Amino acid sequence: METTFSTTAQSFSQRLRGLLNRIPVILIVLVVVLILIALVAPTFYRPVALLNFLKRAAPIMVVAVGQMYVMLSGEFDLSVGSLITVCAAVAANVINNDPNNVLLSFVWVFGIAILVGLINGLIVTRLNVPSFVTTLGMLLVLQGAISIYTRGAPQGGITDNFRIYGRGNIEGTEIPYAFVIMLIVIAIGVYLMHFTTFGRRIYAVGGNPLAARLSGVNVGLVKTAAFVLSAVLAAVGAILIAGFSGVSSLSVGQGYEFQSISAIVLGGIALGGGRGNIAGAVMGALTLQAMFSLLNFLGFPLPIRLSVQGLIIVGAVAIAAWRSRT
Repeated sequence: METTFSTTAQSFSQRLRGLLNRIPVILIVLVVVLILIALVAPTFYRPVALLNFLKRAAPIMVVAVGQMYVMLSGEFDLSVGSLITVCAAVAANVINNDPNNVLLSFVWVFGIAILVGLINGLIVTRLNVPSFVTTLGMLLVLQGAISIYTRGAPQGGITDNFRIYGRGNIEGTEIPYAFVIMLIVIAIGVYLMHFTTFGRRIYAVGGNPLAARLSGVNVGLVKTAAFVLSAVLAAVGAILIAGFSGVSSLSVGQGYEFQSISAIVLGGIALGGGRGNIAGAVMGALTLQAMFSLLNFLGFPLPIRLSVQGLIIVGAVAIAAWRSRT
């Protein structure tokens, strides 16, 4: 009888362990953070408050999806934060408090983003410069360029018909435009990664670039396209951020390169490329934003918030690595 009970208990334990091992670490972290927020700030889950949270989370989620393309291809993009600053400053300068200039500002913003993405991709693929070095250099170039362009102080002004994308709601509803834009970006990402040849090639290039090249994949073109997508989504993030804040300070994009990479790592996307998915990127960004909200509710000063954020990220990655080995 004892033997039968012991065998049953062992079998149940093994099944439970197997079930837990199949649950992504990021999902566990997200659930824990959301439960803690519910305990600290119960009003957080009111529909209006929740939509406002998603509005604030939209920029990092959009930028993280862009970073996902680059990291799945086996590279890094450290220039997105500075690119956000450049795009926000250029938009404000082009608009210059004139609502009729918003469309022109979009042309400038996305034109700059595509150019930066192309330069990053071509340097990495044609000159074989590591992406870490290339995009770090681009980060510094963009910081210097925008300081020269603005003479060290923001110029121009952002109008309400530009701000609506980052701060406004769809007329007659409480649904933010930023939330809708975020859903569109995610939907396009799902389609690209799971229903197109391009998505399969990104996984192939990130997993084994030599094998991908031998099978006929243009590795350079795929990686360059990934950098362009990252830059374009950084531009979308800049529009949302500048629209939400209403200003274009020279630090508006500061830290987004590391936040987007942190979100990707939290989401279980392999740093070496070839493994991960858009669901992980989105959940990682959402978890990161939820962490910020929780630490803010708890009244932690910024240095402690950054330290706790780093510890949680390292812990999540360590647990994921341990589970992959076992």
